[in-house]
Amino acid sequence: MIAATAQPARPLTSSTAYAGLVTRTLAFGLDIAIIDAVALVAGGVVALGLSAFDLPDTVKTVLAATGAALAILWSIGYFAWFWSAAGQTPGDRVLGLQVIRADTGRPLPFTRATLRVFALLLSAIPFCAGFLMILFDDRRRALHDRLVGTVVVYRPTRSSSSRSDEVVLRLGP
Repeated sequence: MIAATAQPARPLTSSTAYAGLVTRTLAFGLDIAIIDAVALVAGGVVALGLSAFDLPDTVKTVLAATGAALAILWSIGYFAWFWSAAGQTPGDRVLGLQVIRADTGRPLPFTRATLRVFALLLSAIPFCAGFLMILFDDRRRALHDRLVGTVVVYRPTRSSSSRSDEVVLRLGP
């Protein structure tokens, strides 16, 4: 028997706890560490394998550019996938955060999560000014949150007596 948790809609109320700048930055830092570690290991394995061949400089340049493009796609896919699947990246999960739609309280669809990744870049221009909006907004939204219609909230802790969102799956006969 395996228990899986569903993602019910979270009504946003005046008591909703919105995540602040420091917590969000720490979660983002954990995610970047995971992204970099995976990219470093993958790059190392490929470089080790290619070191056995004597390749021309133009091929090495093309492979380096391809590797950089794959690293960028990996980063975009990482955030878009996790935000759309459960509203949480691993870094968010460690710190108890969840990215949800401001209008419905549900996790984002994949297209909106992808747009949020690109809007995140706008928050960094210039000098991360878009992130500083978190300090002055009543729902602690950065520029990218406003553009895409999201909020970052602290996930409520579940008490052991409240299990209404648990789904039991039976494997086998």
